[in-house]
Amino acid sequence: MEFFTVSLLNGLSYGLLLFMLSSGLTLIFSMMGVLNFAHTSFYMLGAYLAYSISTVVGFWPALIVAPLVVFALGAAFERYSLRRVHKFGHVPELLVTFGLSYLILEVVQLIWGRSVVPYGLPPALEGPMFTIYGTQFPKSKTFIMLIAMLMLVSVWLLLTRTRIGLVIQAALHHPDMVEALGHNVPRVFMLVFGGGAALAALAGVIGGNTYVTEPGMAAAVGSIIFVVVVVGGLGSLAGAFLASLIIGIVQTFAVAMDQSLAGGLQSLGLMVNEQTFGWDLLSLKISQIAPILPYLFLVLILIFRPKGLLGTREG
Repeated sequence: MEFFTVSLLNGLSYGLLLFMLSSGLTLIFSMMGVLNFAHTSFYMLGAYLAYSISTVVGFWPALIVAPLVVFALGAAFERYSLRRVHKFGHVPELLVTFGLSYLILEVVQLIWGRSVVPYGLPPALEGPMFTIYGTQFPKSKTFIMLIAMLMLVSVWLLLTRTRIGLVIQAALHHPDMVEALGHNVPRVFMLVFGGGAALAALAGVIGGNTYVTEPGMAAAVGSIIFVVVVVGGLGSLAGAFLASLIIGIVQTFAVAMDQSLAGGLQSLGLMVNEQTFGWDLLSLKISQIAPILPYLFLVLILIFRPKGLLGTREG
């Protein structure tokens, strides 16, 4: 019971951090049809900016200022770069965001170096939040869960209960009509792109000091985020939330398991012996194959439900 409870809490924390990252990417795709390859670079940039800002004014102002700075940078990129190539189709869009990811990486390494930066937790988030079955659950992971849930509720209320949200949703399906009513659709797209970048930066602010802040942090989560978005359903915020939790929990449980695949099959009542075909593979520990589980899940989703868990379209 202790293993299950602790692993579940860690999985929820990790899954909600994945949701904070994937939600911005989902909003951008659902609005603009753009798969932003630089999205996790904004996550990294948010962590590094928060580190520098926190050394001057502290963590709590950095929690607000860093996402706002990244919002401005993301909006400026959409206005002066992405918008210019949008009319040429998806390939130029992918290439320009791919190039931006490399540009951000080089700028980060130029300014902050290639090593891990000492971006630590503020005193208020240090130590355990509570103790369960003799295991301490840290305040920092609890804070991630709290911010992620607040963000989910805020984005949902913004899109469904405000005039701005109605304009955003209308611009997705009927941009010409929205423009005829006097709304600036390109500006709406710019604000949505900047908002998606800011959500990624917010995840970086609270994820960078909980885990690690270094130049490889964007690449470490980049592929996982695209798995979450596709598994959840392209453009579905609820699907991204569900997929984030599933992938976060499954991967956390797998990492914590010190049992071999053969032992796992035997515990399920399946007879496995050393003569079984592929015994070398079955002798691997479940923790060793944990990194490939999200991609296996992705393949299964694409085979049996191409539109994703809660998606409404297949492409």
